[in-house]
Amino acid sequence: MLQKSIHYWILLSLLVIAIVFSVFFYKLVQDYEHRINDEISIDFTLPTYHFVLIGEEMNHDYWRLVGEGAKQTEDHYDVFVEYKGPSRSNPDEQLKLLDMAIKAKVDGIIVQALNEEFTPLINRAVSEGIPVITIDTDAPDSLREVYIGTDNYVAGQLAGEALIEDTNGYATVGIITGSFENAHHQLRVQGFQDALEDVEGINVVAVEESNITRVEAEEKAYTMLSEHGDITAMIGTSSWDGIGIVAAAKKLNKLDDLYVMTFDPLEENIQLLETGELDAIIEQQPFEMGYKSIEIMLEIIAGNRMEDMFHTDASIIRLGNLDSWKSETGDLL
Repeated sequence: MLQKSIHYWILLSLLVIAIVFSVFFYKLVQDYEHRINDEISIDFTLPTYHFVLIGEEMNHDYWRLVGEGAKQTEDHYDVFVEYKGPSRSNPDEQLKLLDMAIKAKVDGIIVQALNEEFTPLINRAVSEGIPVITIDTDAPDSLREVYIGTDNYVAGQLAGEALIEDTNGYATVGIITGSFENAHHQLRVQGFQDALEDVEGINVVAVEESNITRVEAEEKAYTMLSEHGDITAMIGTSSWDGIGIVAAAKKLNKLDDLYVMTFDPLEENIQLLETGELDAIIEQQPFEMGYKSIEIMLEIIAGNRMEDMFHTDASIIRLGNLDSWKSETGDLL
């Protein structure tokens, strides 16, 4: 009888212990679930505004900086910035991305408008209540709210003035432009030529397009230098053009006597400037363009009146001011 009683109390004690541990672990699980749910609710709280930025090339240093500038605003404003674009310059793909952004009913669109085909889609977005900012390349006949980017005509003039200064007003010039169709390249060429118009010692003898590829830039520069043996200076209006010009001039053993200028301080362009193979680079402000585009979009949504143009600066980088330029912009490289 005593043995049965002992067994009974042992079983009862074990049952009580099991119940206590069950309650204890149940509370632990509940607390853990509450913490997880709280963290999930915090992590997945959506920003107030969803903006889409559509650039020209995702794998391009210039557009990388535009995207980084726009994305950095997420640290300071209640926004989510979706940065999209083709891997290589492709206006048709950009148009598809613009159409998708409109259908997604995002809160705002920032887009590079490479040609007149962007205007109807921009107008459609605005008619559906989505504000649009053009960046880098404008669509002035559209209903876009603001253009932000370089004044490309002024940048072309700046390049022309630098050429006059660096060649003492005497040069036979060839131009490799990124595209005959893209508005920003047209404006750069026009500004460049207008700056040279009254300089008797400078003559532009040829203009060709590279389709914004280094391969075609090299091919067109090679042909141009072969057909115009008197060329002493060349300018490229896209980031890749200077690289192609230098490569072609090297193959023809003409680089030592050739002045070369290009747009945008890509890493390769900076290296060519350091070795003396490039003479000047026209710098733009892509990071600022991206950052300011989001700030301006927020102002538009808030109902604040904005100027329809916001121009970022352009400047000339030469070997003489390269070190100071690096110290000012090193954190963005």
